[in-house]
Amino acid sequence: MRFENFSYMNPSTSRRIIGLLLLLFFCFPSFAQTVGDSTADKDTVAKSEIVQAPASISDSVKKPIVIKKRPVVRKDSTLVVLKDSSSPEIKYSSRNPNVTPRDSLPFRLERITGWNAGGNSAKTLEDNLDFNFLGKPVKQYEQVHRGQSFEGLFYLLIGVLFYFALVKLVFAKYLSNLFALFFGVSMRQQQIREQVIQSPLPSLLLNILFVMVGGMYGAFLARYYNVGTPGDFWVFFMDFSILIVAIYLGKYLILKSIGWIFNLQRATDTYIFIIFLTNKILGIFLLPFLLMLSFSDRFLSEVAVTLSIAMILGFLVYRSIVSYAPIRKEIKMNGFHFFLYLCAFEIVPLLLIYKVLMNYLEKGY
Repeated sequence: MRFENFSYMNPSTSRRIIGLLLLLFFCFPSFAQTVGDSTADKDTVAKSEIVQAPASISDSVKKPIVIKKRPVVRKDSTLVVLKDSSSPEIKYSSRNPNVTPRDSLPFRLERITGWNAGGNSAKTLEDNLDFNFLGKPVKQYEQVHRGQSFEGLFYLLIGVLFYFALVKLVFAKYLSNLFALFFGVSMRQQQIREQVIQSPLPSLLLNILFVMVGGMYGAFLARYYNVGTPGDFWVFFMDFSILIVAIYLGKYLILKSIGWIFNLQRATDTYIFIIFLTNKILGIFLLPFLLMLSFSDRFLSEVAVTLSIAMILGFLVYRSIVSYAPIRKEIKMNGFHFFLYLCAFEIVPLLLIYKVLMNYLEKGY
């Protein structure tokens, strides 16, 4: 190109070219910015359309819009119905009918509408004999088990044995004289008898021992023959103890009255002494049987009851035989009259007391 010819161009033409170049220079940056903004707007619009709704019908078919409905609360009932197109209708019952529930967490599943009562599931539950699934509920009542305690009986036995050991330790000479007088191993019967009569305190203590042992023995017999309940041991113990005290106190008062009325104080005193002497020895000899009857099985208890009853009968016979000789010396009487006395004052009262006691126990228990 020849630039020398450019200076010879028309002045008006050169001004037009310069103005056109300046116009292009200032307008090109604004045009580029406008094009960029329009492109960004188109991208934004496209993204918003993707988020809000599918771009075409085919997209809506591939990805359906799932609208979750909130639970419908019926104000007139306490049921909440959850409706869903993909699951059967499930009903929930509220625990508190006065409070309208807000969600399904505090509810208990009550019934499923889609349950088929005649289907295989129901038949399987019905055929299961081990569990009563479809039957009516049965109430079961349970009671708290309370074990029977024998601590009181144990301490009572320990107390009686300790009581006897204390008496034997303190009044050892009295016990030796008592056994010697009862079994007749000494020739000084009258002297030993006077020593025993002059010791009222150990005599009273051994009489109390006889009352306690007799009450316990009667309670054990009641338990052995299944009279009452096992918890009535203490009641029987008190009843038999009071009964023994009443029997021998009444016998003592009657014999004293007879001796004073008929002027037979010496004979009645001798008979009273023999009776209470026998009772003291009997109370001591019953202690081993109490231990056997307290915590033994049925066989050992049967043996103990049989032997103890035989021993008691033997003591009664021995008391009658021993008391006959001194009474005959004081009173002129034959054996038949003495036998009638034993039947009237010894055997018949015991039979009457036994009959009344059995009637009382049968009515009470």
